[in-house]
Amino acid sequence: MAAKKGEKIKYRLAQAIGTCMQTTPVEAITVKQITDICGVSRQTFYRNFLDKYDLINWYFDQLLIKSFEHMGYGQRVYDSLVHKFEYIRQEQKFFAAAFKSDAQNNLKDHDFKMIFEFYKNLITSKKGSFPEKEYGDLLEMYCQASIYMTVKWVLHNTPQTPEELAELMIEAMPPKLGKLFEELDILA
Repeated sequence: MAAKKGEKIKYRLAQAIGTCMQTTPVEAITVKQITDICGVSRQTFYRNFLDKYDLINWYFDQLLIKSFEHMGYGQRVYDSLVHKFEYIRQEQKFFAAAFKSDAQNNLKDHDFKMIFEFYKNLITSKKGSFPEKEYGDLLEMYCQASIYMTVKWVLHNTPQTPEELAELMIEAMPPKLGKLFEELDILA
């Protein structure tokens, strides 16, 4: 992923924590280890991130933004999911280590919040509002299930390709939610 000039240090920090994650569980990694590998001060780290989990979540956000940026504007859910899973597969070791953590501000919870808000905002932009009573719980349930399957795919190195996993995610969508996505021309 290409970095903007001001984000280069953030990407360097992400690479450094990725290096640490190859040999150390996320919970045991220190900011000092990250900054030593990256060659920056702790002050520089804390100017950019609250903690190591904030760094992991920022890096994941970059992946999501890249994967989902065109959804609803010519790109469909399937295509966006394939891109997301391809990026995750490229960084499999990083995301496997990150998904193992259940600490506060962990990636699983962050991924859920990001995906849920993304879909909610996309529906709102297409419909003018989000019908919370009609679709809120369905969307929440679908997003939780998709995170569960993503984590399972990464941690257990299941044999599905990104395309197969994206197809499974589409098939698992609750019918009522799928119908809404079809009406909004974003589903397949």
